[in-house]
Amino acid sequence: MSKTNELIEKLTGKARQKEAVEDAYSTVKLARAKDRLSTEDVAHHILDDFIELHGDRYYGDDKSIVSGVGFLAGRPVTLIGSQKGHTLDENIARNFGSSYPEGYRKAYRMMEQAEKFQRPVLTVVNTAGAYCSPEAESRGIGSAIAQNLLVMSQLTVPIVTLIVGEGGSGGALALAFSNKVWMMQHSMYSVLSPEGFASILYKDANLAKEAANKMKLTPNDLLDLGVIERIIIEENESDSIQKKALMAQLKADFILELSQYDHLSPEEIVAQRQARFNRF
Repeated sequence: MSKTNELIEKLTGKARQKEAVEDAYSTVKLARAKDRLSTEDVAHHILDDFIELHGDRYYGDDKSIVSGVGFLAGRPVTLIGSQKGHTLDENIARNFGSSYPEGYRKAYRMMEQAEKFQRPVLTVVNTAGAYCSPEAESRGIGSAIAQNLLVMSQLTVPIVTLIVGEGGSGGALALAFSNKVWMMQHSMYSVLSPEGFASILYKDANLAKEAANKMKLTPNDLLDLGVIERIIIEENESDSIQKKALMAQLKADFILELSQYDHLSPEEIVAQRQARFNRF
């Protein structure tokens, strides 16, 4: 690795990693907290002049997905992310962050638009998974997720994903087929919930804590496995990092990360993303 790349690694994260919480279920509880950073926080505190766009031009507008266009240090970018609420009423309106097919089709529309205008894509994930219901199934939830994975595998613009809370199952992966995946310190990323895992493995959802400790769902576990590239620290030695400072650091990190793709061709960007997932 060149000295330049070593410096980039230090600037973009690994020098600031902290040890994982010993009890993985503590991380799960923190990831589900109502005060987690959200897609709207990124839209209004990291991007300039953000304009939200609605609807999938097929069925309707799913409010559990926020998407639109803004500027990052003068660079136009497309933002797509799952959105939970901070209150019960907001969560009901946002379907607790679990999306119907039209939410993923809205994301697909925004990705195609980003490709057309050559805008980098930032995605934000905080969902327990795609919404599971007869209505979602009848409207093609599986097809919508598969469609997203296909288009993300072929986008010639860079994609960076930030998991801010829960990253659950295919509903999370549908926004995370990216060149780089980052996780907040108190977040999780897994094929299913600890409760679901416990129900399958132990036949008892009440053993979710034991299941979580086996699932390798914490940021440090996933960094060690190579599933993610970066952990965003939320706490310093003495206290939680204030939201304003955290957002300023994230903005600087996004700017630096996207600049790394300026010297790559579209074909190289696609190849890098596909090689990342082919490792698994």
